Amino acid sequence: MHFNIAFIGFGTVGQGLADILVEKKNMLAEKYDFHYTVVAISDTMKGSVYNETGLDLIKILALVKKGEKLDTYPAGIKGMDSVTTIKKTNADTIVEVTYTDIKTGEPALTHIKTALSLGKNVVSTNKGPVIKQARALIDLAQSQNAQYSFEGVVLAGTPALNLAHYTLAGNNITGFRGILNGTTNYILTRMEEGMSYDDALKKAQSRGYAETDPTGDVEGWDALGKVVILTNVILGKHLIWEDVKRNGITKLTKEDIKRAKAEGKRWKLIGSAEVQPNGSVQAQVQLEKLSLNDPLAGVGDAINALTYYTDELGPVTIIGPGAGRRETGFALLIDLLNINRTFIEKSMKTGTQ
Repeated sequence: MHFNIAFIGFGTVGQGLADILVEKKNMLAEKYDFHYTVVAISDTMKGSVYNETGLDLIKILALVKKGEKLDTYPAGIKGMDSVTTIKKTNADTIVEVTYTDIKTGEPALTHIKTALSLGKNVVSTNKGPVIKQARALIDLAQSQNAQYSFEGVVLAGTPALNLAHYTLAGNNITGFRGILNGTTNYILTRMEEGMSYDDALKKAQSRGYAETDPTGDVEGWDALGKVVILTNVILGKHLIWEDVKRNGITKLTKEDIKRAKAEGKRWKLIGSAEVQPNGSVQAQVQLEKLSLNDPLAGVGDAINALTYYTDELGPVTIIGPGAGRRETGFALLIDLLNINRTFIEKSMKTGTQ
């Protein structure tokens, strides 16, 4: 299948996907029958460019890496904002990777609704819209014969959602627990090595794992958002922020770490949810002292892990990176290939009828 792609946002994650698309173009075509043309890019900081016959991604990436605006690209229409790019270009698939306010879901929510309403596919790594309106957006996509995919919102390129939807299909998944935030896991790993919380945080910031204002990570808000997503999308329940008990890691001391070591245990910030016998859900983000034989206890540094509890296989754990330029870009590629596979299967069925 062939896709005309528009990037809405072209920061670290968008460029990560672009790098992969350039490097693996031949392999994707030969192995997966996935063909693409990037026709538009719109970014609030870098400008925008549209050419219905296609943009040269290699030239685009070179411009951006030199710090130049997309306006300096030698061809195409310039100056289109994000919504206009979605509405007025010949793109049939939107890669939505703008910055998003988690509480409102904007501007990504507007971008995604606009695209889906026009029957355009959307792949995105924005958590906000999934937290706010996942079911409504999925329903909108289906009603318009389009697809909305968001693998990267939980563990970046580590396929947490696809694992549940496809590989574990046929299981009844009754709950999950996991290390859903790499920044806090990195800090806890350094504290176990003897650092204070403040020093471990500074090191995380120096490595680019933590923001200048680390509140979203260290107070458990990022993990909470992922608990809401997993509960609503995988467990099929309806959870909002206020339903999840939350604490972070800021009050953990070196003495707490030492005591856990003496007990043969290790502190981790765990996000979890479990379906109760009455159908309700108990969900929380909290520090837990794990026995060293717990599969989550051995996951260190900025690595994430997630255990699903299933009726057929018991606990199934996936471990991998939860952030990064190419890692998160790869999550978008997973989504694009899944959409491609779906369209190929539909075409084959249509051809045999």
